[in-house]
Parts: sequence; C-alpha cells; structure tokens
Amino acid sequence: MATTAGVYRNGNYSRNSLSTNNNKVEKPLSVNSNPKNSLKSKSLPGSGLRKSAPPSLGAAKDDTGAVRLRPRNEEEMVADADFADCVELQPEVKRLKLRKNNWDSDTYEFDEVLTEFASQKRVYEVVAKPVVESVMDGYNGTVMAYGQTGTGKTYTLGRLGEEDTAARGIMVRAMEDILADVSLETDSVSVSYLQLYMETIQDLLDSTNDNISIVEDPKSGDVSLPGASLVEIRNQQSFVELLRIGEAHRFAANTKLNTESSRSHAILMVHVKRSVKGRDSILSSENGNNSHMAKGLKPPIVRKGKLVVVDLAGSERIDKSGSEGHTLEEAKSINLSLSALGKCINALAENSAHIPIRDSKLTRLLRDSFGGTARTSLVITIGPSPRHRGETASTIMFGQRAMKVENMLKLKEEFDYKSLSRRLDIQLEKLIAEHEKQQKAFENEIERVTTEAKHQILESERNHAVELEKERLNYQKEYMESIKKLEEKWMMNQQKHAGGENAAGLKDESSNWISNGEDSRVANMEELSEMKKKLQKETLLRKAAEEEVNKLKSQLAELKKLGSQITIPLMYKASAKSDISKLQKMLEDEACQKEKLEGEITVLQSQLLQISFEADETARRIDNGGSENVPGSLDSLLSQVRQPQTNDLGNGEKSSIAKLFEQVGLQRILSLLEVEDVDVRIHAVKVVANLAAEETNQKKIVEAGGLKSLLMLLRSSEDETIHRVAAGAIANLAMNETNQELIMSQGGIRLLSMTAGGAEDPQTLRMVAGAIANLCGNDKLQMKLRGEGGIKALLGMVRCRHPDVLAQVARGIANFAKCESRASTQGTKNGRSLLIEDGVLPWMVQNANNEASPIRRHIELALCHLAQHEVNAKDMISGGALWELVRISRDCSREDIRTLAHRTLTSSPTFQAEMRRLGIDYQ
Repeated sequence: MATTAGVYRNGNYSRNSLSTNNNKVEKPLSVNSNPKNSLKSKSLPGSGLRKSAPPSLGAAKDDTGAVRLRPRNEEEMVADADFADCVELQPEVKRLKLRKNNWDSDTYEFDEVLTEFASQKRVYEVVAKPVVESVMDGYNGTVMAYGQTGTGKTYTLGRLGEEDTAARGIMVRAMEDILADVSLETDSVSVSYLQLYMETIQDLLDSTNDNISIVEDPKSGDVSLPGASLVEIRNQQSFVELLRIGEAHRFAANTKLNTESSRSHAILMVHVKRSVKGRDSILSSENGNNSHMAKGLKPPIVRKGKLVVVDLAGSERIDKSGSEGHTLEEAKSINLSLSALGKCINALAENSAHIPIRDSKLTRLLRDSFGGTARTSLVITIGPSPRHRGETASTIMFGQRAMKVENMLKLKEEFDYKSLSRRLDIQLEKLIAEHEKQQKAFENEIERVTTEAKHQILESERNHAVELEKERLNYQKEYMESIKKLEEKWMMNQQKHAGGENAAGLKDESSNWISNGEDSRVANMEELSEMKKKLQKETLLRKAAEEEVNKLKSQLAELKKLGSQITIPLMYKASAKSDISKLQKMLEDEACQKEKLEGEITVLQSQLLQISFEADETARRIDNGGSENVPGSLDSLLSQVRQPQTNDLGNGEKSSIAKLFEQVGLQRILSLLEVEDVDVRIHAVKVVANLAAEETNQKKIVEAGGLKSLLMLLRSSEDETIHRVAAGAIANLAMNETNQELIMSQGGIRLLSMTAGGAEDPQTLRMVAGAIANLCGNDKLQMKLRGEGGIKALLGMVRCRHPDVLAQVARGIANFAKCESRASTQGTKNGRSLLIEDGVLPWMVQNANNEASPIRRHIELALCHLAQHEVNAKDMISGGALWELVRISRDCSREDIRTLAHRTLTSSPTFQAEMRRLGIDYQ
C-alpha cells in the first residue's frame, strides 16, 4: 500500500500518531526512494530471496486506503443522545478527527474519507473499481474490509441489493463490471466462496467440504486451495444465487453489539481468464505477407487475474459483546486471527526481517495482498459512538499501518496452448472431413463409371443375342422356302412328262425335256450349294449354343455332387445316433458330478460366510472398543509393529479360522480363489488375508501357491473389495524379507502399481501403499523396485489426499531413503538419490509440516536421511528443503530426529555455505 498516511495532532503534522512534539514533515516512501529501505524488494517467508523485477512487475502506487463511517443506529441515538460523535470527518481534505475529549483530538489522513451519507456506488467506484480494472488487465487484486463488529463491513461488501438495487455491495457490482467486459465465447469467469471459521477453511458453496488445505508452491510461494469448489459464472443471476447460498452457510450469532454478527472471515475469489486480442494483426502487419498456416500456428495470449474480496469478521471486546460459551470461543479465534494479521502488517510497515506469516491461516491466505504482487484496497469501517472510541482508534491505526505497505504488481500472462490445440484440432477435423468427402466422391464416380460400363456390356450382349436369333430365323425361313420351291418345280415337271403324244413328238419332247432338265439341274445345284453354306453357318451357331448349354449343365452337376457329399449317407445315421446317445450319457454323468461339487462348494461357502461374519463382528467390536492391534485382522497394516500378546477379542476369529483350516485345508481354501462366484472369492481371500497376518502361516501360504494366487487376483479381478483385501494380504506377506524377494520376482510391484493407478477407494490405496512401503525397506530391491515403477506409484497415490494413504506413502519414502542412506554409507551406491530423480522432493517439502503427525514424522525422517549425503545438498537447497531442515532441527517433537537434522546441517559444507549466504545464524 504505497499511499501517504499522515497524522495531525493539536494542529501539528506528524508521521507517528504516538508523538505530539515532532513537527518535522517526512516524505512518504515512493518508488524512487532508496530500494534498501523500501518494502517493494521484500517478499514473504517461504518464497526465497526475490530476484530483480522483470518488466511485468511494478509498484502499486494507486492502492487505496479508505475509511467509511456508519450512521448512528437506534440504540446509539438513545444511549448517546447527550454526547457528540467521537469522530469528525473532513472529506474535502480527506482527513478525519478522532476526539480524545472536548478540547483535544487526533487527525488522520486517508486516500478516501466516506461519510455516513456516501452511497454504495460511490464506495465501489473509489475503493474497488480500480482494483477490478487491474484484474481485467491480468493482475491480482484484493478488496478487504476491516473494522469493529457491527460497523457495516458485510453491508459494504456483500449486500445483494435484491429489494433496492442502489444498496448493492462491492461483490455484486464488481461481477457486473467483469461480466460486462468479458466475452463469454473466448473468456471465462469462475468463482470460489470460502469462510475461515475457527482456523478451519470451509467451502460456502459445498457444506460437506469443511476442511480445505492450503497448498503453497515451494518455489514461487503462491497460495492455492485445490480442494475448494470452482463454479463458472455465465450471468449475473447465477452469481447472485451463489452469494445467497454462501451467506446461508456462513456462521453468524446474536451479540450485544450486533444481532447478526459474522463469526467467520468470508473470502470470495473470482478467477478471470481473458484472451488478448489485436496482437496477431499487429504482428502480421509488421512481418508483411506471411502464410496463413504460420499465422494460424501462433498461440493466443491469455491473461489470468484473480480478485479476492475479504469480509473480515469484526473485532470485539468480550465485556461489550457479552459472548459466552461457544460464541466466546468463536470470538477468541476471530481476535487471534486479526491479531496475527495486525502483526504481519506491523512487520511489513516497519521493514522487519521476519514476517510472522504462518501464525494464522488468515495471514497465509492474504500473503499476496500485503507485501505481495496484488493490488490491494482496504476500507476500514468505524462507528460514531463515543462508547467504542478505543475500538475505533484501533481500527484507524490498523488502516494507517496497512497504508504504509507497498506491493509489487505482477502481470500474469501466458500462451494459451490449449486454445491453439483446439483450433488445430478443428482445422485437422475439417481437412479430414474434406478429404473423406473427396475420397467418397471419387469412389462414387468410379462406381458410377463401372456400373455404366456393366450396363453397356449387358446391353451389347443382349443386342448381339437378338441379332443372332433374327439371323437364324431368316436363314431357316429362306431354307424352307427354297425346299418348297424345289418340290413345286419337281411336281410340275412330273406332270408335264407323265405321258407322250406320239413317238416323234415324244422323242422331240424327250430331247427338249432332257435339255431343259439339264438347265434346271444346274440351277438347282447352285441353289443347293448356297443352302449348304447357310446350313453350315447355322450348324456352327447351334454348336456354340450347345457348348454353352453343356457348360451350364456341367456346373449344375458339380453343384449337385457337392450337395450330395454334404448330405450324410443313410448308412452313417445309425452310428451317429449311437454317438449322440453316448454323449448324452457323458453329459448326465458330468451333471451329477457338477451337482456333487456344487454341494461341496455350498458347504464351504456357508463356512466361509460364517468365518467372514465372525471376522467382521470382531473388527467392529475392536473399532468400538478402541483396540488397534488384533492378530488376524486386515487392519494389521495400520500398526507396523505388532504386539506380542493377543487379546481376547481376536480369540474367536482365530479359533474359527483354525477350525476352517483344519476341516477344509489350505489347498481347498486357495482353490476357492479361482471360482467364478464373486462372493465366494471375496470370503476366501479374506480368510487367506487373516491367515497371512500370522507369521507362522505365511510360509505355508507361500509354499502352497497362495502368493501366486493373490497376485493373480490383482491381475484378473475387477472387484474393488478383492483388490483391497488381496493387497492387504500381500502387505502382510511383505513383512518377511524372503517373501519380499518372491513378490518382486513374480512381478508383484508392477501389479501393485497397476492396482494403485486404477483404484479410487482410500482403503484400497492404503493397502497398496502399505505393501509397497514394506518392499521399500529391503536394501537388495532398491533398483528393481524403482525400475518397475514403485516410487512413481507411491507418488501417484497422493492424489487421494486421505491422511491414512499419505501416511503409508510417507512411510514408504522414509524406508527407501533410509536404505539409500545405508547403501551410500557402505559405499555400494553413488550419485544423488533416486527419490530426487523421480520428483518426490517437492511433495516432501510441501508436506514436511503436515498437520497429521504420522505424515510429518516420516517425511522429516526421510529429509534427514537424504541430507546426510553431500551429493543431494544442492537439489535440496533449490527445492526449498533447507528451510524445512532448519525447522526440524529446532521445532521437531522427536528428539532423535531433531538431533539428526542438527548434526546433518552442521556437518554439511554446502548447507553451511548456503545458510551463511542467506544470513541464517545457525550453531
């Protein structure tokens, strides 16, 4: 907050409100001041030393510190009727006077002074609108209200204004401006609404999500809440509905100072993602005529801004508010968090070397708002009553100190490769569709041409057959006509020469007839030769037709022959009937045998159901009774060191399992793991898991092939319960070093990694993580376990975020780090840690100070083992682990870990040099 803040007392201007004699006017700290004395070069703890600011960074010179006066309420009008207001506002010179008595007052200066008559629109325009505009340009921004309970903070920020639109608060008006300035086609707006209640972050949009963790980037120091609901906003009505839902879930109570006093800090986070327009056209004009493809491959630029609106719960004095019981505890929590915020503001205003940012979750959430990279506007709300002058003075002093803090704005701009990918995908789909369209058109054209050719061929063949038939008929007709003519001529000649008139005449006539006969004979011979030619041609055509008919007849005969071969001869029907009767008899025998086996399976199933029921009852009694170590239960994974004695609660389950073991036998039990009935398999694997919990049974199970059967279940079964219980049984077997080598040799780590990748149930992940954690403790299996994905599987299971799963993951990492440390000390391993190479270190640093003690203890031990070897020191320094080692050496609850961390830091030259460079005094 780089705004001038001055104090007037008795007419004298002073920078310190606690001094009345200093009349020297000091200039406020500006951007051109000496950087050694400016807070703009300081960052909050955990982010490391700040490097020189890039061009996207700038000092927030326009941050606003405003004060707003609430008008008197009905109670104050009656109780304070004879007294003047304790404050006097001078908005024209942006000052206010706080009366000490009738003749003396203190004067303070703010960026904006808002009287009790200031409208909600005026408050938004001077306090929040500049911040909203910065958020739209790609910066982070914060608007925060601070003040005594009942002074109008929630009214200023969160008023919905459904009855009177003029009463709309900053939240509603800010969203109106954001939605008016974004394009819903290319931009996005999403909202999270949270409350900090009794040091617990709760989701106001999802009442079941009541314990959200804060995640900090170890390198940049940025704070995020991945567990919070993130709702995309498309219109103003949906946003107002979300605010109404959030206000309904927020805690409030009736006190003497306020009938609806907020008992939690409300935090609204608005994430704005905007595409930057106009850059592509500018670049294309500068570069000349570029190709369309090159222009299309340029990724668009996206700016991400975040607006945080913080409605702090009001500070209160217990004697005035009358809080008691649970309300008193709420008031204590509120005052503690506000006190922590005040300490951070004081430290930043005084340029202190240490900023107590981790004293409260409120300060961790607001680390970017004060002394960070966000543009921040603060509005403090006060009341006029002289009865609360002390609270009013405290609020004003908080605002004065906060105005001295200077932030460094940082533009958040990045390339939108996802948008480019989507655009290229659309372009590729268009090209593919166009290619498919052209291909289909080409295929259709080929099909059309082929069809036309076939039609033309058929038409030609049909025309040719018709012409042949016509020609044949013509030849036949001509032949018949010629024969008929010859017959007629012969008949006529016969009639002419039937009798003779006289001998001479007969002789003359005979000679004439012979000569005429010779002539006709010659003509007839010519006609006959011509007819023979026609007959030969007709004979050739008939032969071609007969050959085609014969060919068709031969094909028909072959088809009939093939059909006769397929048909079963009558002589074989009797033998086939006898074979069928034999098969029916065999099927009946098999059915009888199956009924016997099903009877045996039913008996075994009933026994298994009884045992499983007794085991479940025993586990339930154990959970209710608070016992943790019961031999034979699958929860033996939770206690890595089993008690040597057995309690009475496990005797019934052990006797039932022993009875089943004696009656049925291990081989029969293991055979049930392969039946198709899922319930039988579940009960069978539960019995095997309970047997595997006893060390005396483990060797028998392995020798009988139980380990192989359990691994087979992980590979073939899709049932989540079978996966969970089988993984628990493998975890029990993995406590033995010999079994660990067998598990690895049979591909157990790959199967466990596959099971972990596909599981969502926390209990299944806990069992799998426990099995891998046991394998991590074997020195001989380090390289093979890492090569088959064991470390990656452990790191992948942290997605569950369940404390029990995280505890098993941390235990596995600690076992692996311990074995690595032992191997390095013995000289059998060189080079940096495999855990660092597989990317485990950032997760370890992030969870080194986890609230769950089992997780924290294992990670602290793993960090100490990694730090014992100098080759890992540089990676640990760059990953932020040095700070955690310093904390462990000072604050760890276990003395052995604390001593190990101290010895490691003092014996490492690399750590010593880095601590001297950072100015850490460590002995």
